[in-house]
Amino acid sequence: MKIKSICCIGAGYVGGPTMSIIAQKCPGIKVTVVDVNEKRIAAWNHPDVNNIPIYEPGLSEIVAEARGRNLFFSTEVDKAIDEAEMIFISVNTPTKTYGVGKGMAADLKYIELCARQIARVAKTDKIVVEKSTLPVRTASAIRDILDNTGNGVNFQILSNPEFLAEGTAVEDLLAPDRVLIGGDSTAEGQEAIAELVAIYANWVPRDKILTTNVWSSELSKLTANAFLAQRVSSINAMSELCEKTGADVNEVAKAIGLDSRIGSKFLKASVGFGGSCFQKDILNLVYIAKTYGLNEVADYWEQVIIMNDHQKRRFAKNIIKTLYNTVSGKKITFLGWAFKKDTNDTRESAAIYVADDLLAEQAEICVYDPKVEFEQIQTDLNYLETRSETLNGSGVQVKTDVYEACHNAHAIAVLTEWDEFKTYDWQKIYDNMLKPAFVFDGRNLLDKTTLEKIGFIYQAIGS
Repeated sequence: MKIKSICCIGAGYVGGPTMSIIAQKCPGIKVTVVDVNEKRIAAWNHPDVNNIPIYEPGLSEIVAEARGRNLFFSTEVDKAIDEAEMIFISVNTPTKTYGVGKGMAADLKYIELCARQIARVAKTDKIVVEKSTLPVRTASAIRDILDNTGNGVNFQILSNPEFLAEGTAVEDLLAPDRVLIGGDSTAEGQEAIAELVAIYANWVPRDKILTTNVWSSELSKLTANAFLAQRVSSINAMSELCEKTGADVNEVAKAIGLDSRIGSKFLKASVGFGGSCFQKDILNLVYIAKTYGLNEVADYWEQVIIMNDHQKRRFAKNIIKTLYNTVSGKKITFLGWAFKKDTNDTRESAAIYVADDLLAEQAEICVYDPKVEFEQIQTDLNYLETRSETLNGSGVQVKTDVYEACHNAHAIAVLTEWDEFKTYDWQKIYDNMLKPAFVFDGRNLLDKTTLEKIGFIYQAIGS
């Protein structure tokens, strides 16, 4: 069998970009991305591809090329399942907010709903691919549901976790370090693996396509994110020590990064990591370890989260301390709200938690981010149970002009490393701020010498 039709359930940050690349590189395959969220699908179908719901450099051009040719976005989930030979499950697996495992375990209710819908609709044999980040052994639960369908359909379950990074998703998908595919060792399982390998082989060198058993594939995704987050927390832990001893964390990071055994990536000190994956996946890993009685393993990985939370909180505390132990009634301008540059994703952004702490001290927050809208900022703060009236009054403002955002500010906090922040007329910004004018650089983005020459009191993480 050569796959001619693919369905992806879930039009989020993994499903949308991944399926767009597959459609572009495999014009002979019909790719349908489905979601029950009508607003999201409408955005993917927007006549102007620059208004698709996910901002990633290069993504809109790829969607423009493939959409309507062999890439389709639809809310007709049953129809797409019925027509597809291969079905990707790419729905959210958030951390549970209730019951057993609350605050740690992955909530698999959407995965189970997908499996039950596939079992109900499918009338022909299907290859079902786990694309969402899942706890190890989730494939067993999916198989149990699918194998109990009354339609007499044969299913093969594959694990194909995505390793893209937001902000570089297109580059990561076009030239991945590796593609990982896990499946059964049976003849049928190996045949299913070969079908998915053949799809990726249209643009990925064969030696970069790794095949494993399902369980190794599922655990590899959690492990990769845990290791990356661990490096961020490690250098952030050293940043605090650098501040106390007079060392410079940037110089320390460069020195250790030149060691070939360590490498330079993910050694940039900051206000903390965010995004949809790192915290969620580590908490999931902690929960899995605890369920097997591996308490020391769980404690080890949980410390990565503890350090990250500490880094965000101490950044906010430093602003308060530096501004003479009070920010009440003072305007603090946030440059950046997205969790990293080149994305409009704000999930677990450090900016949210820093703002929450400062609002609790009655600060007035003004936000400028080139890609994040006010409605998203409101949603983020309400999620943290910040009083909604602060958003409608003087507590939080959102500006579309950076100079207006900084006007009459007591201090600026750099929370996202957008490249454009380095190009601003900082003299103009300084002239229109209240004095003394402070810059708290949570991303080590700006040039200390330049800003101090202008007159700013400049503080950066780790120095």
